[in-house]
Parts: sequence; C-alpha cells; structure tokens
Amino acid sequence: MMTSRDRIIRHMNGEKTDRLPFVIRWEPWDQAIERWKSEGMKTDDEWYTLFDFDPFYVEAGVNFSICPPFEREILEDEGETIVFRDEQGTVKRDYKGTMTMPQFLDYPVKDRKSWEEHKWRFDPDTPERFPPDWDKRAKELRDSEAIVLVGTYPYGFYGGVRTMMGAESSLVACALDPELIEKINAHLCNLWYRLLERIFEETRLDEIAFWEDMAGKQGSLISPAMFRRYMTPNYRRLTDLAAQGGVKICSVDSDGFMHELTGLFIEAGVTTIYPYEVQAGNEIPHLLNRHPELRAMGGIDKRALSEGKKAIDAEIERVSSIVKLGRYIPFIDHLIPSDVSWQDYQYFVWRWKEMTGKRS
Repeated sequence: MMTSRDRIIRHMNGEKTDRLPFVIRWEPWDQAIERWKSEGMKTDDEWYTLFDFDPFYVEAGVNFSICPPFEREILEDEGETIVFRDEQGTVKRDYKGTMTMPQFLDYPVKDRKSWEEHKWRFDPDTPERFPPDWDKRAKELRDSEAIVLVGTYPYGFYGGVRTMMGAESSLVACALDPELIEKINAHLCNLWYRLLERIFEETRLDEIAFWEDMAGKQGSLISPAMFRRYMTPNYRRLTDLAAQGGVKICSVDSDGFMHELTGLFIEAGVTTIYPYEVQAGNEIPHLLNRHPELRAMGGIDKRALSEGKKAIDAEIERVSSIVKLGRYIPFIDHLIPSDVSWQDYQYFVWRWKEMTGKRS
C-alpha cells in the first residue's frame, strides 16, 4: 500500500498514484470552532478527526528560528485588549482570548546597530536548536510515513526580514539600506545551511518550507531586481544543498497574487508554491501550463464554503478540472472563517474527499 509520503511526492512529480492526496494545511479560526461546537461538533478537533485525512507532514523539531526566543510578556492591560511582546520580539496589540489579526506596534530591528544587537539569537551552534532526544527523533523521522519537513513561518529571505523589522520598514530598507538586508539574509542563510547539513547527515528530510507573505492583490511587494539581489543567491545556496540531500520539495507559502513571483521562485530553485488564494486572482491552470517545473498546492476558495451546497459543488467541480492537469494538490487556501456553518463544512469535506478518490 502506498504511504502518504510516497503518494504526495509521486503526485507532485506527475507520476501515477493510487489516488489524489487528501490533506489539509490550515485549521479553522477559533471563532469557527466555537460556532461549530454550538452547531453540534462534539470536540474541538472533530473538524479534523471525523474525516480521516491523510498524514501530511511531520516537523523535524529543529529550531530554524530565533533561539533563544524573547520571553512573552504583557506590557499593558487595556481592558478588552492587551499590549504584549511576543517570542520574536514584536510588540503587538490584540483582543483577549480570541484568535484575530493583531495590531503590530514595534519590532526589534530598526537599523544596522539593532541588527548587530539582535543577531546572536540566530547562532547555528546554539545547543537548544536540536531537541534533547534528537537521536531518537531522528530515527523516528527516517521511518515516518508522512513528509518530514523543516521551516514554514517565519523562515524566508523576505519573510525573515519582515518579521524582524515590520513590513513598511523592511521595504524602506530594501530601497535605502541594501547592505543591511544583505547582511541579515546572509546570516540567516548560513544558519539554515549549517542546520540542514547536520540534518542530512543524521536523518531523512523531504521538504524545506519557506514563509514569505510578500504579495498583495497587486502582486509582489518588491521588484524582480530586488528579488534577484536579496533572495535568489540565498535561495540557490539552500535549494542546491537540498537537491544534494535528496529533498524532493522546496516550498514557499505566500499570500497575494503570485503570478510574477512564481517564475522568480522557480528560478531560485523552489519547486512548490501555495496556497494560491483564489480571491487574489491566482489562476493555477495558467501557472502550471506556463511553468512545467511548478508544483502547486492549495487553491480551494475558502469563501465558497459559506455560500451553500450549490456554491460548494461548483467549487469542487472547478478544482477537479485543475487536478486533471497534474502536479497539483488541492486544499483550502487559508484558515477557515467563522461564516462557514458546521453543516456546510462537513458537506464540503465529504465532497472534497470524494474528489480525491479516498474511501472511508
């Protein structure tokens, strides 16, 4: 019987498989879970456990990010909201006890001096980067039937800078202080290269995942020239190493309109891009035809889930036609919003499961 790992890798390479992978990447918003419980969902995780999704990925457990992190700290209690510093050193304002998009107030890196004071937290030799039971963990990863992954949020050569500086300040620095951006990215690249070298020596790795979130509806936040200056050389260093280490998937997660960026990422050695948000105007068939090297994931419009069975059926039909092109694994294109009812979510997942050919 084909494992989930084999099915995903073979399908993404355009090879024959027993059926389409049935995997989900993002969970519902907290508010959606509360609604579904009021509408009959029995447990907080029944939205997942009820449907027998395929195993998707297991994280290697190696810390590719800030280490040690900042201590999470409440700076001000404002009643309904709090101001706090998170593990990345970012100061935010958010509502208490709910899952929302916070207001970003301050960041740890503002200039070259603050970067020099901050960069010790990105030392590849920090012992805590690998778990204390790493030897046991490494053996389990070698035997895993899921994709073994490192990365995701907030690892990336724009995403990393954005996390440290904020969106606006990082874009200003790309234009006015290119040496700072180059220094930060060279340091991050060296960190990730060193960690990958050890992982390749001691266990199996299937996917290196990057988080960039570097596009809006209008497209990329930086120019192609900036991409090739700040990002491409670092990506190529890591994607070349990944290829030598037998990694099959180098993926990027970015919201927004990704048509221009898709070619730039492929040029840099990336193989897979997601989630290709429908509301941003992404057209996966066009991109698959234009870029034979591309493997795409995501692309199911989350908005259709709240519009009733007829809209859900139409969305399943639309996505089914894309699946026939190959090199594409469908899943919902972001977190599931609270305007989706429990009844409609269940109907959607059963239809989606039917599309993949998986039998209960």
